[in-house]
Amino acid sequence: MATVSIAADSQCRPLSRRRLFWKCVRSLIVLAPLAAGSHDLAAQQQPSESQIKAAYLYNFGKFVTWPPGQATNQDLFVICILGKDPFREVLDATVRGESIGKKQITVRRLSRMPDAAGCNILFISSSEQSRLGQILADAQRMHLLTVSDMTHFAERGGVIGLVTQQDRVRFEVNRQAAEQSHLALSSELLKVAVRVIASKAER
Repeated sequence: MATVSIAADSQCRPLSRRRLFWKCVRSLIVLAPLAAGSHDLAAQQQPSESQIKAAYLYNFGKFVTWPPGQATNQDLFVICILGKDPFREVLDATVRGESIGKKQITVRRLSRMPDAAGCNILFISSSEQSRLGQILADAQRMHLLTVSDMTHFAERGGVIGLVTQQDRVRFEVNRQAAEQSHLALSSELLKVAVRVIASKAER
């Protein structure tokens, strides 16, 4: 398990070019089946959609800066899933032994928004569509990086929406939503997004 974690870090840390994000994501997609300890997963020629999305969630945290006053655990970087969990053990296996900014990554499952106060990244499950507006409003006040694969998520006010284009998982970014949550997005992240919704100041 430790070998997997070191391998992922060694491929990501020295890179500073535009392709940094993709190289980090690809390294995790390859390593995730091994971390899961599943012969069936490791034997797959192509990573599953869940593995790809889990790798995205992990890497998003490396390209976002949260406001200093955010009330999160000083020792942990917390990825939360609100609603029905589409990842199951895949996300846990992907982040096991990994860290962001010297903080150990942990995964939490939530059923209600008040419990999201200590999160850094909030993945909003499609099971929460009916109350998305209130969730996003609460997440904004908590300065959370919101991510989802709901249809038109970024257009609806989420920060990062996972989309499928030509059978590949990509992502869109809503800069205005990020600014309203007081999140600073790396230019490297914006460069690899398939679409960036500009902030009001840029329009």
